[in-house]
Amino acid sequence: MTPTSWFQTCLLARTLGVARRCVAAVLIAVLPLFALAQSAAQPLPVLTLSVLQFGTSHWELDHLKRHHIDKSNGFELKVRLVADLPASRLALSSGSVDGAVSDLLWAQARYEAGTPYRYVAFSSQIGELLVSDGSDIRTLADLRGKRIGVAGGPDGLGWQLLQQVATGQGVDLAREATVQYAAPPLLSQALRRGQVDALLTFWHFSARMRGEGGVRTAFRLADLVGTLDLDSDLPVLGYLFADSWASEHGALLRGFASALRQTKDQLAAEPDHWQAIRPLMRADDEAVFAALRDSFVEGIPQPLDEARITALHRLLELTGARPAKLMPAALFQSEP
Repeated sequence: MTPTSWFQTCLLARTLGVARRCVAAVLIAVLPLFALAQSAAQPLPVLTLSVLQFGTSHWELDHLKRHHIDKSNGFELKVRLVADLPASRLALSSGSVDGAVSDLLWAQARYEAGTPYRYVAFSSQIGELLVSDGSDIRTLADLRGKRIGVAGGPDGLGWQLLQQVATGQGVDLAREATVQYAAPPLLSQALRRGQVDALLTFWHFSARMRGEGGVRTAFRLADLVGTLDLDSDLPVLGYLFADSWASEHGALLRGFASALRQTKDQLAAEPDHWQAIRPLMRADDEAVFAALRDSFVEGIPQPLDEARITALHRLLELTGARPAKLMPAALFQSEP
């Protein structure tokens, strides 16, 4: 019986007692409906992220929103597109967005400067050292006397790691090689033209170049991490949130971490999902598309646990962080 028919029955009731019982029954039937409608009308908390328009995090966030994984985890994601990494970091540091993607070294530097950020794992992909197909570079010692293009500048994690491993093998790359720093697209062209002998670049640029052909991977930086007795599956890229904001929005941050894990699992398990993301990848060529997709999936990190956080601390020490000034374990967001 519908609430309307209940009211009609009550109006036809002949005794006051029956009428009261009818009204009570109607209230029992209708009030939950009103409560449900009111609950549905309550807006979800909003999480705003600064994202590079063609950045790799945009790929998974696009999938997350398209499949309403944010709403199923109790929040609404809003993406604010920016042109470059400095703009994204500025949006984060100014508080105009809640979070943004950056690397572990930047998070550590901000912590040392007195601005702690909560770190939600994004990717364990660091980058690769590429050479042309015909290159004779096979070992780190082969880089002596060579011209190396380095994306990310002298303080980048990839260059720091490469130097650490090379030093352990008796090779001082800063002195024994010619190093050129520039933007990744310029260095990609420099390798193609033979203006550099090797290129250390970010993983999505290297994946694109491998898909296009004519180059090969001399060293994966994740493999070099393994030579330092560290787990190669370390999330060196993360979503960063001001710790003060994270402390006030714990449930929202946990919901995001849960949604992110569900998104990554879906993208890893169902290759068909990537067709919808493809326009953001700018990958018309099938080989380039496959290389980007596979490299992204390869970089999906395992959930952070105590052992991985300890390894991240050791990685930070190897790249120059002082042991007494390391980001505390509490800043690494665990998954629900």
